[in-house]
Amino acid sequence: MTDFSKLALMFDQKKITRRQFVSQLSALGVSAALIPSFLSGKAFAATPKKGGTFRQAMSGAGTSDSLDPALLLANHAINTNFQIRNCLVEIDHNFKPVPELAESWESSPDAKKWVFNLRKGVEFHNGKTMTADDVIFSINHHRGEKSKSAAKPYLKSVKEIKADGKYTVIFDLSEGSADFPFILGDYHLVICPEGLQGKEWEKGVGTGGYMLEEWEPGVRTLTRRNPNYWKENRAHFDEVETLAIADVNARSNALKTGRIDAMDRVDLKTVHLFKRMPSVNVTALTGTMHYSMPMMVDQKPYSDNDVRTALKLAVNRKEMVKTILKGYGEPGNDHPISPVNRYHASGLKQREYDPDQAKFLMKKAGMLDHTFNLHASDAAFAGAVDTAVLYQESAKKAGIKVNVVREPDDGYWSNVWTKKEWCMCYWGGRPVEDMMFSVAYAKGAPWNDTHWSNDKFNKLLVEARAELDDNKRRQLYADMQEICKDDSGTIVPMFNQIVEAQSKKVGYGSISAHMELDGNKNAERWWFAS
Repeated sequence: MTDFSKLALMFDQKKITRRQFVSQLSALGVSAALIPSFLSGKAFAATPKKGGTFRQAMSGAGTSDSLDPALLLANHAINTNFQIRNCLVEIDHNFKPVPELAESWESSPDAKKWVFNLRKGVEFHNGKTMTADDVIFSINHHRGEKSKSAAKPYLKSVKEIKADGKYTVIFDLSEGSADFPFILGDYHLVICPEGLQGKEWEKGVGTGGYMLEEWEPGVRTLTRRNPNYWKENRAHFDEVETLAIADVNARSNALKTGRIDAMDRVDLKTVHLFKRMPSVNVTALTGTMHYSMPMMVDQKPYSDNDVRTALKLAVNRKEMVKTILKGYGEPGNDHPISPVNRYHASGLKQREYDPDQAKFLMKKAGMLDHTFNLHASDAAFAGAVDTAVLYQESAKKAGIKVNVVREPDDGYWSNVWTKKEWCMCYWGGRPVEDMMFSVAYAKGAPWNDTHWSNDKFNKLLVEARAELDDNKRRQLYADMQEICKDDSGTIVPMFNQIVEAQSKKVGYGSISAHMELDGNKNAERWWFAS
């Protein structure tokens, strides 16, 4: 990475002040006339160069993964999806919606009607020109009665999607949705050619910066640069090899030996060793990612809120952040809204470790003699098994018996998550509160992994979505976070920073903490600097 790029990254991550940034730019010989463009990020546009094979390794993959956008689940497939496809809207590193396949958009005053104007002349990998019909088909793919898409709840309020000519799409909603552009930036809602079905999804045809060459679910992906990519100054590599490597030690060794150029989820026990290596960069970003321990509230004994609350009180969150995250994160408060989210309820009282109260509630529920099975695998997140064992010890001090059931890495997301009554999990989070709540906490949502339903919460979710008054909206979301904390079946022990490592040959600008690996757009946004 160039000295300019390093300074830009440090400035974006608030590791240096504006004054320090300007001073160090001057020290590098940047003239005063150019400094404003560096501050806006425009001066770095000329830094990228084309060429090379970018190799990355990541966790979060399974042999049952699919490139059907409705079935996207694990990181390996999501990252591949964003290499080969685009959405109407892109979420940038500031958690803002910016135009992608849509050139612009506007809404009615009540946010019930949204008009998206499409870019003209964009081609799919098969040579077909993208039109409104492709957009309508792609979005409707998630809306069907039999659809199992996790994006289906986001689109519940869509009454009709229609074309106004070849390059305008109109969405009519049953209720106002102030965050609708954010929804159309969700990784499920990529745009594909009209008419795809069945195994055709696995061919990976899209409008993205790379074209799919090889796709072996849960193992490996190879893509090559799209010579007709419509975005300027993106997709710099000649090809991208994406490997699924669940074992963090294997990923680390691959980076150390130069077999790969980047990896996700650095082992926090050994991150200090990476930092000493002159050939490796380590990035740590605060975003919306968090770890969770979902319990199914429609199964006994988790149907008893005294049991759920006792299990929440038995979490020593500060110890977890110190021991598991090595300080790269902060305690969770049993709701999924991150401190970086716009409507985070900062005034909500933090739940503390209270073994005495936990024991009291568990005794009240008559479950002190019960043994709770907590299913865990590091496929959930790096350190998930250690987290479960640490929780087992803190719960023991409350007289609560927890048996940690170690599950295989392969198949964890298809065989354990949403199947076992209590397990370890992680969430990439979402850029806005409505999306996070809609996908994982709303009644009947496909990824509601606790089967929780709270009438007041569901009512507030609809109200907040349509509320255009910012102060009222903030209060509605604060109320929902409190309901989650006090009633839901989800333990959120900690919010983790995104800690990743790359070869210093790799260049990049402002990194997004929207999701891992630069919002899973790293293949498109990064380049080889040397």
